[in-house]
Amino acid sequence: MSTHKQATGSAYFIVPETEKPRTHVLAILVDNEPGVLARVIGLFSGRGYNIESLSVSEISDAKHRSRITIVSSGTLHVLDQIRKQLERMVPVHKVVDLTLTAEINGHDKPLERELALVKVAGTGEHRMEAMRLADAFRARVIDATSEHFTFEITGRTNTVDQFISIMKPIGLVEVCRTGVTSVSRGKDGM
Repeated sequence: MSTHKQATGSAYFIVPETEKPRTHVLAILVDNEPGVLARVIGLFSGRGYNIESLSVSEISDAKHRSRITIVSSGTLHVLDQIRKQLERMVPVHKVVDLTLTAEINGHDKPLERELALVKVAGTGEHRMEAMRLADAFRARVIDATSEHFTFEITGRTNTVDQFISIMKPIGLVEVCRTGVTSVSRGKDGM
């Protein structure tokens, strides 16, 4: 039993040494009612697993349904256990491991995007450099004064991370991110 696995505080730390944690995207269809999100999140925190990204939105007003997209890391065994426990919750209608579904269908990953608002302060050369880099990343200016820009960038998480790290030396002031949204590839829905 390694100390690294014990440090997570997880009840699932006893796994074969050959199994390595992986990042997966889970899509969860739930009833849109008070307390559902807290119960879903509680399942992860109660087992000592971190949620790396979380996004929630109502997808059907008529049926009062919401979709929760969660990015978390763990072994396949642990993520499968979490998926099964989520499926047993009363307000949960469906749970899909989008990462596993993509792999089964011969794709590298599901379609993933994230939106970020990035505020950068700067004048002179820093201002010109910020505009040049924003253009290279296809970021849009949504607010500007003579002393700052606020950019909107949409893309894969690593693209957003890269844009933010490039803006740090130029004059990064503030970042606001939506979290990952994701759908499976192909014609079939969740």
